[in-house]
Amino acid sequence: MIIRQIKTADAEEFIQLVQQVEREAAYMLFEPGERDISVEQQRERIKVVEQDEHSAIFLAEKKHHLAGYLMAIGSSANRNKHTIYLVVGILDEYRWQGVGTNLFEQLENWATEQSVHRMELTVVTRNEAGLALYKKRGFEIEGTKRDSLLINGEYLDEYYMAKLL
Repeated sequence: MIIRQIKTADAEEFIQLVQQVEREAAYMLFEPGERDISVEQQRERIKVVEQDEHSAIFLAEKKHHLAGYLMAIGSSANRNKHTIYLVVGILDEYRWQGVGTNLFEQLENWATEQSVHRMELTVVTRNEAGLALYKKRGFEIEGTKRDSLLINGEYLDEYYMAKLL
């Protein structure tokens, strides 16, 4: 497995990866087909991330195919430059195979180099796979966002989770 940062050449395959994750995963923010982005728009977004020292997108590649991603979104405000918000997506066929663990290991190396002190994310309280991964990586629940998402006509809670480096 290769873990690497995204390149503009990955734009089309990255769009396909995100769309497939959104089709497979029950708890992503965007519903299947809701996100509409062109390859050129994605290339431009990747360029912005590449130029932002506080943000990164990591890709997991297995057998020359993308298996998952981890986005670290930083801030330009002085008061929270030490914090990154995370978004994770892993294809069903690669879950429970160390993809998430490897993505987080690479992220933490990068975060240390960037002087990140706090990593945070939200996760649906019913997302057992996500919760297991985040707890394994040292994230702790800090609070609950009640009725945060409306999925299939049902309001679901999310946990705020964070890890300090």
